[in-house]
Amino acid sequence: MLDSLGSSLRKTIMKIRGAPIVDEKLIKELMKDLENALLGADVNLDLALNMCDVVRNKALKDNIPLGLSRRDYTLKVIYDELTNLLGRKHDPLRLNPNEKSILLLIGIQGSGKTTAIGKLANYFQKRGFKIGVIGGDTFRPGALAQLQQYLAPIDVEVYGDEKEKKATNVIKKGLKHFERKKNINLILIDTTGRHKEEKSLLKEMQSIAKVSSPTEIVLVVDATIGQQAQAQADAFNRATPLGSIILTKLDGSAKGGGAVSAVSVTGAVIRFYGDGEKIQDLEEFNPTRFVGSLLGMGDLEGLVTKVNEAFDEEDTAEIRDAFKKGKITLRHFQKQMETANKQSSIGKLVSKIPGVSSMMGQQPNLEEESQKGMKRFLAICGSMTDEELDDARIIKGKRIQRIARGSGTSPQEVKQLLKQFNQMTKQFKAMRKMRGRRGGAPGGLPPGFEGL
Repeated sequence: MLDSLGSSLRKTIMKIRGAPIVDEKLIKELMKDLENALLGADVNLDLALNMCDVVRNKALKDNIPLGLSRRDYTLKVIYDELTNLLGRKHDPLRLNPNEKSILLLIGIQGSGKTTAIGKLANYFQKRGFKIGVIGGDTFRPGALAQLQQYLAPIDVEVYGDEKEKKATNVIKKGLKHFERKKNINLILIDTTGRHKEEKSLLKEMQSIAKVSSPTEIVLVVDATIGQQAQAQADAFNRATPLGSIILTKLDGSAKGGGAVSAVSVTGAVIRFYGDGEKIQDLEEFNPTRFVGSLLGMGDLEGLVTKVNEAFDEEDTAEIRDAFKKGKITLRHFQKQMETANKQSSIGKLVSKIPGVSSMMGQQPNLEEESQKGMKRFLAICGSMTDEELDDARIIKGKRIQRIARGSGTSPQEVKQLLKQFNQMTKQFKAMRKMRGRRGGAPGGLPPGFEGL
């Protein structure tokens, strides 16, 4: 969904930027392109048409602020309305680490609750929480074993009782079990999948909510169901008031736009979305950043977060400082590449870099190529001296020849790596300069990045 919708939206943006004049005729053409992009991502017809009407009216009838061209203003309106359509406002899930919090996960069968439990456990564990998980799915065979296997690599305890068939009893015992463990400050509860039409299961869900008294009820929604997400969210919300929604399988869904927009319309809050199969592939849903990534603006804040999570404590301050100051060395990238595969895919990491993200739609095999490039990158860096890793400017002539021989690559490949590294560092320096401009002049930071 991110690839197809993002690619279509970026083509629309490029058409605006490349046009000699932005007039009524062009804006009407753009709105048709925008409408097709949204409908292609399964966004509800009325929502898509309404958004295009709003953008058209504002672009043509609003008084353009002093210092902005109609081109820049139209781009801003598109950005703002996409943000409203796909998420409205950023509302992160805030838990108090000094209190014991309980998250109850619910959803229909096959929505990805077990995977979501593991991803949430990993997410909050990295933020200092001590996690305990209760396997409350007493219906599906092997549910407890699957949960234990998925969480074993991150050393999270799972409580369950395969002999007990009543979910409320398992949850009661699980809560008592973790209550005795004073270091546990976040309990995640898995439940049996249910359908919005299964009244008996919805009633059981109400009983589970009463027994567990959760800090928050989290609905897990499969993004591949598209616009049906609205009916699902409404049905569950009537049974037990929802606090959060996690969208799963958003990375491979052509209907992802329908799911995001449909859930947004209900007023429910999308707090996270899954964009891969690994336990690390969970992103906090920030509408501003989400739309920025779709439009090819990259996601610097998300990139810095991923980098910080990938490094040990001693490296975190150094890499954060390097990214903020734009003083990035080959050594920084070498360290990042060595740990990135443990955290997420390289493709996802580079997609967050402004300028690089705009090429994603043109390279459907980016993930495979990125993995090959990573291995070549590490081999080349492994042949460099400390002095070269800290200052790429000195790598010339005989140094290039030596590095190529030592890494089993060609001088051309070493030169290409250096060229790409220089282009990347220039991007970060450019972003720093734009961030420093007063008043956010046209062509400066994209909307939503001013606070970085």
